[in-house]
Amino acid sequence: MDNTASVSRLNCRAKGAAAGFRVAVLGAAGGIGQPLAMLMKMNPLVSVLHLYDVVNTPGVTSDISHMDTGAVVRGFLGQQQLEEALTGVDLVIIPAGVPRKPGMTRDDLFNINAGIVRTLSEAIAKCCPNAIVNVISNPVNSTVPIAAEVFKKAGTFDPKKLLGVTMLDVVRANTFVAEVLGLDPRDVNVPVVGGHAGVTILPLLSQVKPPCSFTPKEVDYLTHRIQNGGTEVVEAKAGAGSATLSMAYAAVKFADACLRGLRGDASVVECAFVASQVTELPFFASKVRLGRIGVEEIYPLGPLNEYERAGLEKAKKELESSIQKGVSFVRK
Repeated sequence: MDNTASVSRLNCRAKGAAAGFRVAVLGAAGGIGQPLAMLMKMNPLVSVLHLYDVVNTPGVTSDISHMDTGAVVRGFLGQQQLEEALTGVDLVIIPAGVPRKPGMTRDDLFNINAGIVRTLSEAIAKCCPNAIVNVISNPVNSTVPIAAEVFKKAGTFDPKKLLGVTMLDVVRANTFVAEVLGLDPRDVNVPVVGGHAGVTILPLLSQVKPPCSFTPKEVDYLTHRIQNGGTEVVEAKAGAGSATLSMAYAAVKFADACLRGLRGDASVVECAFVASQVTELPFFASKVRLGRIGVEEIYPLGPLNEYERAGLEKAKKELESSIQKGVSFVRK
């Protein structure tokens, strides 16, 4: 049979099956990246899904591409294909990096993941400077400032488009609070502010919806459990990994909010770690309204009780050094 008559799968439906957004997942073959890529393939707002990693992307791409949902999936392997993976995308999600192991702090991850995020950010600045960027790679308190510094150097920094994903803290808070109250977690909304590590994670339990009250013992229990949720998973997996499945779920929930904002949906409000003037720090996680340009509004913290005010001071002290660590990494 004449080969010229054959159909190339690479060129089929090259423009996507439906109207939607082009999304790139950087680190798509990893523990978070694989379930994240699968869930993004299921999102009806995604028309083209680019999967990038330094290893194993062809297999993940082939596997996910067999799912009968609208998004067209394309895989990219290795540094030489990074720019191609990023060209023309609307949203970049970065779960790339090494996971936490037992006994590791998020700071222990810094030296490896900082370099990865810097390299990826340089490519984003070159290939898709107007894309919204969701940073998952830990430690988020330092990797978001790293990305910001790279974008500043390239002259492409837009604070509205760079968001650190702290949604897992909110997801955990909703779940743990619902357990205490005996409610469905889907009916609970807990604002979580500050950052994305240990004491920088500050759940505002006085602002829980639906409105409710907690005993001091419950506040203590919930705050510490939300702050140490990542460690709980690392220890439970006993050396076999960190929070990958719940992180992928949270990341997709946040990415979906960003895409709905891009689409022009009204009142899309989530918590994220962004360039901010809510406190004296240059970055801070709080409630933001998402829209066509990314972050359209950053909300104030609202009234805090004494416990939360004390927690805020602890969070800020820790956050300040983490942010500076990220800035110094790029400027050195």
